[in-house]
Order: sequence, then C-alpha cells, then structure tokens
Amino acid sequence: MSSAALPDTLDLAAIRARHTLLLLNRLWQGDRARVDLARELGLSRSAISSIVTELLEAGLVQEVGPRLSGCAGGQGSGGKSGSGQVGRRATLLALNARAAALLAVDLGASHARVDLLDLRCTTLASRTAQHDILRGPAATYALLSRLARAVLAEAGVPREQVAGVGAGVPGPVDHATGCVVQPPNMPGWDGENVMAGLEEALGLPTRVDNDANLGALAETRFGAHRGASDLIYVKAATGIGAGVLLGGRLHRGVRGGAGEIGHISINEQGPVGRSGNPGSLESYAAAQVLVETARTRRAAGTPSTLPDPLTLADLLAHAGTDPLARAVWAEAGHHLGVAISTALNLFNPSAVVIGGRLAQAGEVFLHPLRESALSRTMRINAGGTRIDLSTLGADAGVLGAGAMLLDHLFTPLGLRHLYRVAGSGRGPPQTPSAAPLPLPHSPGGTL
Repeated sequence: MSSAALPDTLDLAAIRARHTLLLLNRLWQGDRARVDLARELGLSRSAISSIVTELLEAGLVQEVGPRLSGCAGGQGSGGKSGSGQVGRRATLLALNARAAALLAVDLGASHARVDLLDLRCTTLASRTAQHDILRGPAATYALLSRLARAVLAEAGVPREQVAGVGAGVPGPVDHATGCVVQPPNMPGWDGENVMAGLEEALGLPTRVDNDANLGALAETRFGAHRGASDLIYVKAATGIGAGVLLGGRLHRGVRGGAGEIGHISINEQGPVGRSGNPGSLESYAAAQVLVETARTRRAAGTPSTLPDPLTLADLLAHAGTDPLARAVWAEAGHHLGVAISTALNLFNPSAVVIGGRLAQAGEVFLHPLRESALSRTMRINAGGTRIDLSTLGADAGVLGAGAMLLDHLFTPLGLRHLYRVAGSGRGPPQTPSAAPLPLPHSPGGTL
C-alpha cells in the first residue's frame, strides 16, 4: 500500500463508522425502516443495507416486522413506488436494547443506588440503601459491590454483558484523573480516585462525574427539556451544584470543577459555608442549613405545627401548609435565585432545571426562586429562559449515568467495545493492520 493511499483508507473507515453511529442514534430514537434511514441520512439503500447487515450480525439491531399502517414512503415502505406500483411493506428495524447492559451508580451524601439499565436506559433492576458517605471509600465500594451483584442477579444478566459502569458523586471530580478534589460534602474523600476504586470493586470499566453534571445529561436526553443544547441543571440537596450544558456539550472547565454554584458568594459579609467561603449559597440554602434555620426560628417564637425536633422531611411534607416551613422555603428560593441570576447572565441558557431533594418543596420554593433570579437578570438573558422543577425526580442520577455511558459508547472507539460486549466478535470496518482495542480509557477513566 502506498503512503498516498493510507489516508484514504483511514478516512473511509472513519466515514463508515460515523454513518454507523448516525444510524444507531436514529434507531435509539425510534424504529425505522431501511428506506427511512436512507432518506434521513442521505445515504444510498445499498450503503444502509451493508451497515444494517453488520449491525444485525452484531446483535445490536433487530428486525421487528413490517410497518403496520400506511406511510407515504417510497417503494418498500408499504406505499407505492414512483411508478405507481404497490410495493412490499417495509420491515422496521429496532435497536436491540438488551444487547448490552449498563450499571448506573447514584451516590449521595446519605444514600447509594445502583440500577442495571438497558441501552435505552430503562431500568431492569434497582437497589437503594441508606448510606452515610462519611463512612469513607472502602465501606462505600463494598456496599456498591453488593448492590451491583444484587441487580445483576435479579435481572439474570451476566457480568460479561455489562458494557460499563457510570457513577455520579456529590463532589468535584478532576476530569483528567478521576479523583475527587477537596469535596466540601465528602470529608475523607479528598484525592480519592473513585474511578479506579469502582473498577477494582466492580470489575468493570467505569466513568465517574459530578452528580450535577449527570443531572444535566439526564435532563437534555430524558427530561421535559430534552434536546436543549444550552441548559443548566441545579441539584439542591445536602450540597448545591450545577451541571452546565453549552452548545450541546457539558462545560466542565479545565479540571472538571465548573458549575460549583453552591460556593458562589451571595453576601460577602455572610456566614462561612462548608467550603470556607463567607456568604456562599450553601451557607444559606443547603439542606442542613434550612433545618437549623427552622429550628432556631421556632425556638425564637415563630409559630409552627411541625414536630420537635423537626427534620428536612417535615419541612418538605408541610412546605405549603406550615407558616414556618413556607417562610423557610421562600427564603431558600430567594437565595438560590440570586445565585442563578449570575449563571443566567453568564451563560444565557434556554432552561434552568431545579432537581435534588429540595426541589420536592414545589411551588413555594420555585416561585420566589424564579422571581429572585429573573428580576436580577438582564432582559436579553431572561426573556427566553424557562426555570422549572425537574420531572425526573430521584431517577435523574441513574439516568444521567446511563446517558454518560451512551455518549461514549456511541463513538467510533466505544462502538468497537459495544460490538464485543454484544458477543458478535465483529466491529466496524478498520484498517487491515488494526488490532482489537480494549475498552477505551482516558486518564479520567472514560469509556
């Protein structure tokens, strides 16, 4: 082979891989016939048939029968050809969502959850346990390993069929190393390489990211604002963090610390929060601060029917009915809105989605938040922006972990791994000298 021919060969392989991924993404969105794929992707029927044949043999795609009702397609679509002749009903193709499985880990300050997902991120089995993250990495990995074994056993899925593990943690993650860095709400975890720890505990390749980043991925793929390319997801719970999606991509910053909205100072003369910064948002609106505020105010005489001692669960359950609870949530919403206005003026997103446990307070929390944020935002940045509560609830973490894995499996390198997990032993066309590749990793443990 001449040196001049080599780039052409590499380009052709890359183009075919790209077309394969485009086709898989279309089938992830919904069933389609070959004729539909040819039209939508601008490829010839023969090119589509070649790729589909490969995917059928790999087990990633399956035929699910003829199109049931009339569709204004061309010949083979169940309609008429250009010559007026009636053609065969087109055979619909579907992504085989059970060709591989994903393990999704949602780790919080007081809970651990592991879900086994299919390739559409539908839960096949789920386990949740109360867990204090202050117990440290070793105890946490041991618990996650037990939960993972339980979901695999319940679903009857062998470990070899799992394409990877995605995990969200409630602290800043260095994207280049996979380590958590000075996590305010995870004492004892500073410098811990969570990716390596989980890989050793679970025996599977792993990706790790901040839980708010995963919330943003979940919202844009599965939430009410699905498809949004500029979106901010705010997770408000024990800590407060934000996942920032710009131009369809997560904005992580140089090391992965972007989005730490909880440590923005909203009052430079205010109390010191967990990060050590005076007047940070978390020193006013984090979960435990709200509980302490409510207890202090009741002791000072504010009327309330809440139990004594009150808890966050009490504040949430009576958010709209108890006068003390209403006042606490209104004030918390106001403070969070002040911080969100800064994000609106910086990034001008189409949507801000509020998730995490504090979002369960509902409108009594959301209304003052909106009012506070939008009144402090320039009109050009406020006019087209929606501020809503998440509709994904407690599933945001595992859905975000699944979305993170899909984003990396649906790449040329990830696709080769997906072929192998599906058990075919075949991969997308590659250069003759290319050897089978291991599951792709970056220094941060990416698939």
